[in-house]
Amino acid sequence: MENTNNVTEFILLGLSQNEQVQQACFLLFLLIYLVIVLGNLLIMVTVKSSQRLHTPMYYFLSVLSFVDICYASATVPKLIADLLAEKKSISFQGCITQLFSVHIFGCTEILILTVMAYDRYVAICKPLHYTAIMSRQVCHQLMIATWLGGLVHSMVQTILTIKLPFCGPNEIDHYFCDVYPLLKLACSDTRIVGALVVANTGMIALGCFLVLVVSYAVILITLRTQSSEGRRKALSTCASHITVVLLLFGPCLFIYVRPSTTLAVDKVFSLFYTILTPMLNPIIYTLRNAEMKNAMKKLWSRTKRLGEPK
Repeated sequence: MENTNNVTEFILLGLSQNEQVQQACFLLFLLIYLVIVLGNLLIMVTVKSSQRLHTPMYYFLSVLSFVDICYASATVPKLIADLLAEKKSISFQGCITQLFSVHIFGCTEILILTVMAYDRYVAICKPLHYTAIMSRQVCHQLMIATWLGGLVHSMVQTILTIKLPFCGPNEIDHYFCDVYPLLKLACSDTRIVGALVVANTGMIALGCFLVLVVSYAVILITLRTQSSEGRRKALSTCASHITVVLLLFGPCLFIYVRPSTTLAVDKVFSLFYTILTPMLNPIIYTLRNAEMKNAMKKLWSRTKRLGEPK
């Protein structure tokens, strides 16, 4: 099939066409984006500056925070700008770039959460071998693997999409460029491409989710044999991870583990994993984590002392 493309730009219909709703959303998402950037930066700086947090769990958390900033930055700035723009357009190249960015950071985040679950499994179920298993080299290798996994996944999604012929219309009923809305606009039979997208995105999300469920099930069973203090601390840490997993995987599975169709509620569900999860991650991981809170207090105290006149 010859790839004929007469479309040079797409029009993003966004979340709402109501002007008052758009103005309210502008202020809301601007505030949320500031929370995402500042909150995740705070976690990264805290982990870097505190010697007590130089452990695999907090190393993974700092990488997750970096990915969250990148993930949100792939969609939120454009969404905020479009809420005040009369013409919500994006070039074809810009649309493909956004698609690539969303999927590389989204897939990397999913894989990092899976690695974090494995880290908790080793720490709780094999504590005597934890240091040997989760060495610094292994941690770096795991993070490289998550980025490579995200890159391969995103390249597949992008190549499948860029080869589609677009000859009009060019209105995307979404606030960012994603595969399913673009498949809807392609002027060719997209059933095979849609099946490949489900196999690529849906199976990664479902596979990682099942690994996470099994990991936490084994952890909870193991915790029954531990002391009440050890059980309480482990449950507190795992509860934070499980909360993030549910917020991310629930909407993600709803959208991608199904035939390649678009629903009106997809935009709402997409908000959970592209905006709300990156915003809530810093809050969840700090409010339920005494070590993080203590490290932040010490960082704040050092900052105040440096700022005081001598």
